[in-house]
Amino acid sequence: MNFLRIGTVDLENTYALAPMAGVTGRAFRILCKEQGAGLVVTEMVSAKALTYQSQETRRLLIIDPKERPIAAQLFGSEPKVMAEGAKICAEEFGPDIIDINMGCPAPKIVKNNEGSALLKNLPLAVEIADAVVKTVKIPVTCKIRLGWDRNSLVHVELAQKLEEVGVSAIAVHGRVRDEFYSGKADWQAINEVVQAVKIPVIGNGDIWQAEDALRMKKETGCAIVMVGRGAMGNPWIFKEILALEDGRKIEPVSFREKLQTAYRHALLMLTYRDERTTMMEMRKHMAWYLKGQPQARTLRHRLNNISTLADLKEIIFLMNP
Repeated sequence: MNFLRIGTVDLENTYALAPMAGVTGRAFRILCKEQGAGLVVTEMVSAKALTYQSQETRRLLIIDPKERPIAAQLFGSEPKVMAEGAKICAEEFGPDIIDINMGCPAPKIVKNNEGSALLKNLPLAVEIADAVVKTVKIPVTCKIRLGWDRNSLVHVELAQKLEEVGVSAIAVHGRVRDEFYSGKADWQAINEVVQAVKIPVIGNGDIWQAEDALRMKKETGCAIVMVGRGAMGNPWIFKEILALEDGRKIEPVSFREKLQTAYRHALLMLTYRDERTTMMEMRKHMAWYLKGQPQARTLRHRLNNISTLADLKEIIFLMNP
């Protein structure tokens, strides 16, 4: 098992769950942690909404002790607001790490000069990081992309500037904003950041199976591998990565275990969300858990219309009587 430290935070291993809006809620983070994730990250949270005491935003930051170590990811475009939001987050919710989003490509985020938009304004990006580092006592990390487009790559320069202001680690998604999630992630660009800074670099992009994680480490030299879409409906990817790293055989996940985990996912979510909201979220999670299963195709309409736990239980029984 590889041990690593981000600032003052020790990780059990070097494999992390990426922050994904609408995916990495508390229930899913717990499942990934149980399967071996060395670090998990919350869904991205608006620093401005935190300063306005938004209850929905605050709900996203509630942490279960079983999740630690955990990073809380904040987004925003105003240094003072980001610093204030980070202070509220650190003092009231107690994450181990504050992560700053500088890579989200979503139009609704970018139009407010947040997320990937910061890749077009490096002085502002660095000012935000500096303000947060100076405000909180826990490690601060940043998640970036390579640039706004292929004609404006800034990953190396930005990483170096972030290191200079005291950021403890940098996660690099090997795509530019214009690519969103299409094409192939540029792992060579991740290596360029590894070569340019002394702090840990977290590689992100195109980790679909355990072999990809070990290959990314070898090809990029990154200290930590961050798994995003490859973990959706597949928290077992962390157990598989650790098995492969240890030279152990990867045991396939049975259909029964997938169904049991999906049901437990719903039960965990019900501890902090109402039934209707939970089931609406479980519709997409069920599609991911059951991807490739012929039974899912025949029950697609029912899966897309579940509204109660009883609905979900009935479908699971039909699939695995």
